[in-house]
Amino acid sequence: MRRVLLLACVGSLVLSACSPETSGTASPVNTPSSAETSGTSADVPGPGVPEVESPIDTARFASEPCSALTDSQVTEVFGGPVTPKPDLNAPAGPTCGWDPADGSGASVHVIFSPPDDNLGLTGVYRARGTNYKLFEPLAPIDGFPAVVYGTSDLRSQGVCSVAIGTSDHATVDLTVTQTRAKVGKADPCQAAQTVAAKVISSLKGGN
Repeated sequence: MRRVLLLACVGSLVLSACSPETSGTASPVNTPSSAETSGTSADVPGPGVPEVESPIDTARFASEPCSALTDSQVTEVFGGPVTPKPDLNAPAGPTCGWDPADGSGASVHVIFSPPDDNLGLTGVYRARGTNYKLFEPLAPIDGFPAVVYGTSDLRSQGVCSVAIGTSDHATVDLTVTQTRAKVGKADPCQAAQTVAAKVISSLKGGN
């Protein structure tokens, strides 16, 4: 599955303003596993996996992953403009990262399904309890099924990963990591869902 990392921000609408943190670049977590990609596309959606009623065609994001968030959305998240950094050949799928150079450590990575992954959320559901020790279905995000997942539960450290089914065969994933100042004071999964809603809005606008 695809992963995103969001650390704290300065004066944004998504995360409260915070004090500068030690500088550094965040890195994606919860890398893909073989359990996620086993099976065939004919097996989806699998048992208990919610169907995506209004699929979004995300094919174009394979070459434009940074279109996942508009400039105005990035400003809302970080409180100012941030230059995106695409990686079309990332192991987990086409990725875009936003890494502010303000010393806050803030970062957002959005990851799209690679062409050879046709299982969508079914792959995540199959890995629950094994590769993914953390697995909690969420209420739909703007009508799209989603789950919180992780190879371990890092929410107490301010980290939350969310996978959203954009079709029965594809997902867009993101991970949110808060600043140290926010850890234990706010739910990182709420921040992840807020960013996810912005991503879905952007994806729908491109279709």
